[in-house]
Amino acid sequence: MALLFKSDVDRPDSWIPALRTALPGMEVRKWPEVGDPAEIDYALVWQPPEGFLASLPHLKAILSIGAGIDHLTRDPKLPRHLPLVRMVEPGLTSGMTEFVVMQSLFHHRRLLDYLDQQDRKVWRELAPVAAWQRRVGVMGLGELGADAVDRLVRLRFDVAGWSRSRRALPGAACFAGQEELPAFLARSDILVCLLPLTEETDSILNAQLFAQLPKGACVINVGRGEHLVEQDLLAALETGQIDSATLDVFRDEPLPPDSPFWSHPRVVVTPHIASMTIPETAAEAMAEAIRTLEAGGTPPGLVDLARGY
Repeated sequence: MALLFKSDVDRPDSWIPALRTALPGMEVRKWPEVGDPAEIDYALVWQPPEGFLASLPHLKAILSIGAGIDHLTRDPKLPRHLPLVRMVEPGLTSGMTEFVVMQSLFHHRRLLDYLDQQDRKVWRELAPVAAWQRRVGVMGLGELGADAVDRLVRLRFDVAGWSRSRRALPGAACFAGQEELPAFLARSDILVCLLPLTEETDSILNAQLFAQLPKGACVINVGRGEHLVEQDLLAALETGQIDSATLDVFRDEPLPPDSPFWSHPRVVVTPHIASMTIPETAAEAMAEAIRTLEAGGTPPGLVDLARGY
């Protein structure tokens, strides 16, 4: 059997040895050295060329290097009859939780205001708010969202979650469906977007949603750039409806040099690094997924294409 690794952003010098260690009985090939396409059984990929996966005649399954699958589903020639497995692994989850907690604390403790004071050489205390008085709302309660909720609860924030279908998470109020979205938004001083990108969630972070948040709320988008209507956020920042934002993902990546987000005083920009897969743990997770598929089982992260995640 052979596995093909393809990514232009991950580190093949770390991935290839890790995959060969986790899959000792499988040949591991690195794009673009595909060899005979008919010999490829599994493809572990990030942003493969359109139609490429359909050109592998004996492909058994597609494995996504990231937690998201929109980089695959936008391919009109995607072999939708094949199992598609998104990345579910401890390193990815831990990294995302670290980032969400860090940025939630950043906004909670008003670090943007203190950095502004530092620039102006102002020595002034700002009125504190206790963590249990700060309401954090997490949109998306899958593997990543649920873990972030757990850590935020441990920090004693007043946490709520919202998802398409009903979830129950210890210490957090859980909302579900469009009918409960307004109530969830109304109690979210800090809003974290960890939703998958689907037709229903595309452009969900828009003017109508921002208007339902408490005035002066903060927004943290670590989902996908397509979740956010960028001009609507800029307008909400201008009026003060949104106080500040952390944006890790954008519609155009890399973020164009002329984007107003680069220099906006109330926006933190990071280059899609909220969480990155760790080759050693991720390779083992993908190896286990392959072993499970070979045995006829259902691996963690198996995607339901009808739902989009």
